Amino acid sequence: MLGLRQKITLGFCGLLVITLVIGIQGILNITKLGGSVDVILRENYRSVIACQRMKEALERIDSGLLFTLIGESERGSTLIRQNEAEFEKALQIELDTITLPGEAEKASRLRDLFSQYRVGLGTVENSAGPTVSRRDAYFSSLFPLFGEIKNTADGILRMNQQNMSDANDRARRTAAQARREMYVLLLAGTAAAAAFIIFSRKWVMRPIHQLIRSTEEIRRGNLDLVVSSQSRDEIGQLSESFNVMAASLREFRRTDQAKLLRIQRATQQAFDSLPDAVAVVDPEGRIEVATEAAKTTFGMKPGAVLSDLPFSWMTDLFERAVHTGRSAALEGGRAIQQFVQGQERYFRPETFPILDNDRLTTGAIIMLKDVTQVRQQDEIKKGVIRTVSHQLKTPLTSIRMAIHLLLEERVGALTEKQAELLVAAREDSERLHEILNSLLDISRLEAGRAQLELRRASPSSIVLDALEPHRRTAQDRGISLQTDIAADLPDVWVDRNRIGHVFGNLLSNAFKHTPPGGRVIVSASAGEAWVRFQVSDTGEGIPAPFLSRLFEPFFRVPGRKNETGAGLGLAIAKEIVEVHGGSVAAESREGEGSTFTFTLRRADRFPKEEALP
Repeated sequence: MLGLRQKITLGFCGLLVITLVIGIQGILNITKLGGSVDVILRENYRSVIACQRMKEALERIDSGLLFTLIGESERGSTLIRQNEAEFEKALQIELDTITLPGEAEKASRLRDLFSQYRVGLGTVENSAGPTVSRRDAYFSSLFPLFGEIKNTADGILRMNQQNMSDANDRARRTAAQARREMYVLLLAGTAAAAAFIIFSRKWVMRPIHQLIRSTEEIRRGNLDLVVSSQSRDEIGQLSESFNVMAASLREFRRTDQAKLLRIQRATQQAFDSLPDAVAVVDPEGRIEVATEAAKTTFGMKPGAVLSDLPFSWMTDLFERAVHTGRSAALEGGRAIQQFVQGQERYFRPETFPILDNDRLTTGAIIMLKDVTQVRQQDEIKKGVIRTVSHQLKTPLTSIRMAIHLLLEERVGALTEKQAELLVAAREDSERLHEILNSLLDISRLEAGRAQLELRRASPSSIVLDALEPHRRTAQDRGISLQTDIAADLPDVWVDRNRIGHVFGNLLSNAFKHTPPGGRVIVSASAGEAWVRFQVSDTGEGIPAPFLSRLFEPFFRVPGRKNETGAGLGLAIAKEIVEVHGGSVAAESREGEGSTFTFTLRRADRFPKEEALP
């Protein structure tokens, strides 16, 4: 009995033979047609064109003779010379493309006639001779030759045209014959293909459809299904293997159901013991498992759909994680306020995709970490810093005034050693005064008490104003200070003084960590709703582990030489930019340089009221 492979091979071999026959026949017919067309185009076309050109040139020569007879000798001679050369050129083409019987004799006759015609041209064209004799020579000699040459060229032209017409008829007959042959072959191929389709449905499709229906039953949970098959080919073997698989699945179902139930209960108990709000969500956004905190605080009960919950940010985070295959969090690690039993609490949400072995997303884990205590501690810390800063500012002012009076020797002369100690004390007190002012600035910015004077300004003017105080510093350090700013950038909403502080801090850091001969580049580019400013340098760079902490207050990169700051500059710059509604970021490669970026709102995208913090 034939197997499935032999049946399919037999059917396709028949179709292959028919396809080859049709293809070969088609190629032969196309070759014939191509030969016929080639005859039409190659053998006769050039001769027809050459004869037409000779006739046109001869008529213009005759016109030139008439011009000479009426006294326009110069114009007639010019016309004769031009068209005499054109006639000879066309005649030579005709002599080179003789393909028909009798065409060579006519072409030779044409050449001889034109030679006679050229002999008579000199007599008629000579303006020195008597006009009467020139006219008699024209009508008695040249005009009859003109007609004979023209008739001979017409004969060659009609001979080639007739041959083209005959070749066209042959091509039509060849095409008709090829069409009839192709019809016969196509009918035969269609009949063979129909027969193969009928038999393939019986041999292949019907058993496969039966297997498909069986798989659908198993997908619905009907593992007691048995597939029957009368054939002994590969389909029959597949049916037997299918029955063995179904039996194995029935056995696995009996042993795995209890195990699955145990795992499910253990997972739920483990989830319930977690203090944070955590939920597992399937790809359609339906909650499968959730901790007790997630149920009570956010209503994330198993079976609920995220889109039905009153938290649009939760749906956005879930979709971002599912579509990108990466974890997603709110911008800037922002926390969500939620009241639990009348108490204000804060949660920081983050979504993690669940990936299978093929890196395809099969769901997501939504985790809402309770950061209430962290925020409270942060508020306490900020309150302490504000209080201490205010309390220290008054005595520090008195100390600075006392040191100033002592150095001016208003209360008595100082020894050299006393003056040296007071100068050191003045430097330390000034440094401490700057730190206290920075802390107070951060406190005011974080508390929203900082008043901005927003004005509409062009990015180029902002950058140029910010760079001016630093050009001398760059020159003294041997550093190239460059700008890359397009002239057509849109205006932004900005408080120039405070953004000048941001540029000052970024440029000072760039100069401090860039060796002589290096470059500092300030650039700006437009985005959809923002203008992005960048300060790049070719300095020593920042180690990757410290990049995430650069904008923290009091943080300084370990191991830096001559590091005298308190670590508040970048923190203040970050707060100033965020008060403007923008964001800051830093990129760096150790040993290659760093790039600090911040954004400002475009004035043509935001009204001033929306730009205000």
